[in-house]
Amino acid sequence: MIRPAQSLSLTHPLAIMGNTSSMLTQYDIEEVQEHCKHAFSQQEIVSLYQRFCQLDRNGGGFILTDEFLTVPEFAVNPLSQRLLRMLNSLNFKEFVAFLSAFSPRVPLQQKIEFIFKLYDSDNNGKVTFHDMLDVLRDLTGQFISEQQREQVLTRVLEEAGYTKDSMLVLSDFVKILGSSDLKMEVEVPVD
Repeated sequence: MIRPAQSLSLTHPLAIMGNTSSMLTQYDIEEVQEHCKHAFSQQEIVSLYQRFCQLDRNGGGFILTDEFLTVPEFAVNPLSQRLLRMLNSLNFKEFVAFLSAFSPRVPLQQKIEFIFKLYDSDNNGKVTFHDMLDVLRDLTGQFISEQQREQVLTRVLEEAGYTKDSMLVLSDFVKILGSSDLKMEVEVPVD
């Protein structure tokens, strides 16, 4: 949907291009707020748009995998390869929706759904012992042995009432993490 040049909607490809002449209108900001269920304030969305434009180096309106890897904190994250699976070719609205999982304003359920997607590498809706072991391997690297990882994971599963043979679904993750004080937050600098 095309509006006059000063009020392009983010649903239109021109409005999500990476050049800074594509300014957000109040309508665009409100539309993105609705899309991300008000996880970010209007000022935060403007700041996120500026960051999006910086990351979208080719100005195509999408952030590609190699552009995400230019963020040093992201590139050194032990889970970056798993995150990249969820990230390739995001437009601005999708970028904000992805980041909303890290907002302090979203419910714990949404954070748990995000974590579940990280563990469910084959997107079959189930997480196996080996899926969890892979994530633990990514997180611990060479700091602990494979045997130690298996022991820790087995103990954690048993304490939650599961076994190595259990195939966990999202509701199991909710059961396990739902009463935790899970903190997954990112601060969006506002100018």
